[in-house]
Amino acid sequence: MKPIYKIILLKLSGEALAGENKNGINSNSLISISQEIKEVWSLGCKISIVIGGGNIFRGTERDKNVIDNVTGDYMGMLATVINGLALQSCLEKIDVPTRVQSSFEMKQLCEPYIRRRAIRHLEKERIVIFVGGTGNPFFTTDTSAALKAVEIGADILLKATKVDGVYSSDPLKNKDAKKFSRLTYWEVLEKKIRVMDSTAISLCMENNLPIIVFNLFQKNNLKNIVCGAKKLGTLISSQKRR
Repeated sequence: MKPIYKIILLKLSGEALAGENKNGINSNSLISISQEIKEVWSLGCKISIVIGGGNIFRGTERDKNVIDNVTGDYMGMLATVINGLALQSCLEKIDVPTRVQSSFEMKQLCEPYIRRRAIRHLEKERIVIFVGGTGNPFFTTDTSAALKAVEIGADILLKATKVDGVYSSDPLKNKDAKKFSRLTYWEVLEKKIRVMDSTAISLCMENNLPIIVFNLFQKNNLKNIVCGAKKLGTLISSQKRR
């Protein structure tokens, strides 16, 4: 199998690392995700990753009487650093060279985000994990993923979820939910489909960066999508649905 995408950005949620648990990091999930990533890396893809922190702290679920909006967002950014370090450790235990870059300085733990350095790591076949969101409150890790993907010249943004694409409603709650095989950026924005926030979608639209939403937990899905499988996930791009 040969990849059709040379440079990818994979957006992982913090919940993906939690697995069957509601919170924290599940070792089995971490190992499974790392192995899926290694398979794609072994094909010669240049891989970067943006990871969330919802399994440790979600700013929107804080006690507003105790923690203000800005502080809550910064706490969420710190949670992404914990997840990024965990993923790096697991990947390197299976012999995948990895670097973690943070949007804010944490010299003892990871590198600062420098675009040219990130691109150089990718050229040297190292996986780059971006943590710390955008480094600013009020922006989601989805927006960070879109921003980083554009900056490093990614061919595709892959958003990993627990379901196999974008649906008209939650398929885990509504068995009659309709799956979309393809959507345009405008359709996502106009219909207010909650797959990524509007800032992230707008960034991708302005830079013509396609998005594929897929189920990470189905074995080999990531590799199959990178190699051009058309029936997997939902493609979001500038092209109209056929």
